[in-house]
Amino acid sequence: MEQDQRTVKALVCEKLGNPALADISVLKVSKIAAPYLPPNCVRIRVVAAGLNFADALQIQGQYQERPALPFVPGSECSGIVTEVGRDVRSIKPGDRVVAVTQNGAFAEEVVAPGLSTVKVPTSCDIEAAAGLPVAFGTAWMALHDRANVTPGQTVLILGAGGGVGLAAVQISKILGAKVIAVARGASKMAALKAAGADVCVDMNGRKVEELKGLMSQRMQGKAAKVDVLFDPVGGALFTEAFKMMAWGGHVVIVGFASGKIPSIPANIALVKALTISGIYWGKTMKENPAAFRQSLENVARLFAGGDIFVNVSHKYSLE
Repeated sequence: MEQDQRTVKALVCEKLGNPALADISVLKVSKIAAPYLPPNCVRIRVVAAGLNFADALQIQGQYQERPALPFVPGSECSGIVTEVGRDVRSIKPGDRVVAVTQNGAFAEEVVAPGLSTVKVPTSCDIEAAAGLPVAFGTAWMALHDRANVTPGQTVLILGAGGGVGLAAVQISKILGAKVIAVARGASKMAALKAAGADVCVDMNGRKVEELKGLMSQRMQGKAAKVDVLFDPVGGALFTEAFKMMAWGGHVVIVGFASGKIPSIPANIALVKALTISGIYWGKTMKENPAAFRQSLENVARLFAGGDIFVNVSHKYSLE
């Protein structure tokens, strides 16, 4: 294939640091060479890119995967396909798509594997679609594939006001579960109610030890029997929630947004016959491509049918 001589505008991470702490120099809008298109990939003109917690960690050098500097962050996007590699059959130029990019999405143009690119219909909000793959793919794999949530079960979701938490609320309801959603602040409580949570617990200004009592208050004095714990937070809140698991329950560990990795009390896991699963959805693309693709197709289908929605809290230009 002839080398592409074009340049595209991108947000480049030139050194590791935290832009939120006024260290904005770690990121710079630059012109870079248009990315090479391998045979199994597609070229996408980016309409929007989702900003995930993992992207912020990666810019600070705190994520599991550390690309060499300089690199273009951004792990998911929506856009229009402009070119396809010779081995790609399911996508064609002109298709509206969402894609998992594994870096590079914060740019005018990105190349993504055909495996991680799915079409979305013209009826869908193409900008909102950018926030679909990572959060909803993770939630689907955690709750449907691993925890096997069934109608009537109770799912406790920590950090429910974040992207993956809101996705987990919606997926849990689709699977027929009762949802107890835990977050902090009135605006997140409103978002959780809109997403369909049955019980919303506001931990703002509260100690983690109050979680059980607050849940009981919201449930008219009933003790919560948690069949599935969905946790992207970690820390002390996980430890408190772990104690409330029902016998034979399933714990799915998604991340550690609190910055603290908790120790798992193995004695509780034993006496309650608990199953514990770690969910690293992005790595599944390599380790189990079929399961990864199936989860992506499932959430794209739900989005296309209007069964789930992406909550867009803010929109920014690349600059």
